[in-house]
Amino acid sequence: MPYCEVDRYQAGDKWEGVRLFYRRYGRGATKVLLVIGLAGTHDSWGPQIRGLTGSMEPADGGDVPEPAARTDEEAAAPATATAPEEEDVGEGIEVCCFDNRGVGRSSIPPHKSYYSTAIMARDALALMDHLGWKKAHVFGHSMGAMISCKLAAMAPHRLSSLALLNVTGGGMECFPKVDAQMLSLAFRFLRARTPEQRALVDLETHYTKEYLDEEVESCTRRAILYKEYVKGISSSGMQSNCGFEGQINACWTHKVTTKELDTIRAAGFLVSVIHGRHDIIAQVCHARRLAQRLLPVARMVDLHGAHLVSHERPQEVNNALMDLIKATKSATAPHEWSSQPENTSETGALISARPVTLAIRTGEAGNAAVAAYNLLAKLQLSFLYVIGLVVMAFEHMRNIVRVTKPVRVAAIESS
Repeated sequence: MPYCEVDRYQAGDKWEGVRLFYRRYGRGATKVLLVIGLAGTHDSWGPQIRGLTGSMEPADGGDVPEPAARTDEEAAAPATATAPEEEDVGEGIEVCCFDNRGVGRSSIPPHKSYYSTAIMARDALALMDHLGWKKAHVFGHSMGAMISCKLAAMAPHRLSSLALLNVTGGGMECFPKVDAQMLSLAFRFLRARTPEQRALVDLETHYTKEYLDEEVESCTRRAILYKEYVKGISSSGMQSNCGFEGQINACWTHKVTTKELDTIRAAGFLVSVIHGRHDIIAQVCHARRLAQRLLPVARMVDLHGAHLVSHERPQEVNNALMDLIKATKSATAPHEWSSQPENTSETGALISARPVTLAIRTGEAGNAAVAAYNLLAKLQLSFLYVIGLVVMAFEHMRNIVRVTKPVRVAAIESS
């Protein structure tokens, strides 16, 4: 299987390498790097791989043996570049997607200090070096969009364009809107111990209810996706606790500074911010705010969908990504890219350079209403934070009790 060593860390007296598992699809001079989000694996990009390359057949020749383990001396030695020179292989598109550190077939460093969006951006940059890619269109989803933002600020000369799907600014913006459904989902997510339990939670957080309830042949889409999710989670395994906690730490500590945003704006590439307006995990208001801060190089694409809008509305998302690639090739000016007039498609896609905002123009009464709204928003976030701490503390205590409680062995009754 294709691996790339991107980093090393010291574990006791030994050096351990951080290796990323990756896949390549299609061939062409246009390079696209897909960066997946929290707890996701490379194959979550299926609809975009198919839409961009026209194939789901890996271009790296399928499975190959894993590389031999490195000795301590080899691990401590400086890395040397062995990547081939980038080839011009025509007008097609070559896509690379990978498992971030902490999930799937990639390495799982044992402590959350080994995880941040900046560290993971350097992972992605090392993978580009390994592939011999001088530049690429970088498309990220959720946490992957946060990583992509860091990569764009860190090495703007390596990006052809930037697409941010279902993105937030990290930190407090990672907290979803508080309601009964979200509290129930958070509790069930933390308690999920089997692929079946995890699949049920994932479906409700990834898609809109109307999409899940659609009839497909003789059953609902929910039933079809449930089987696919269980199969996928079972094959890759449940994410380890340290990997999940590390990636959560990366989201929680993520922040894009004003200086980094200035760097992205001044870099010369175009940006597309794509979001499902019914996303209950990453609220669309945060994406709109980021798009506003990235003007004039950014365009906001607001779609009817939830957190996994790339699966729920694959055609619209793929069209938006292809528009970005084509605009880059044609050297579209930023003001032309961001000044496209609003238009709503039959499937509910709203394309706008400027995020929709609510303005209250009623003098002092309006100012008071805005202040009250902002206060309620802050109280809501604080409340969710407290609830999250309580739920995590409860789970931690249950784990302690489970470890210390004597095990009772019971006979298994045969059927």
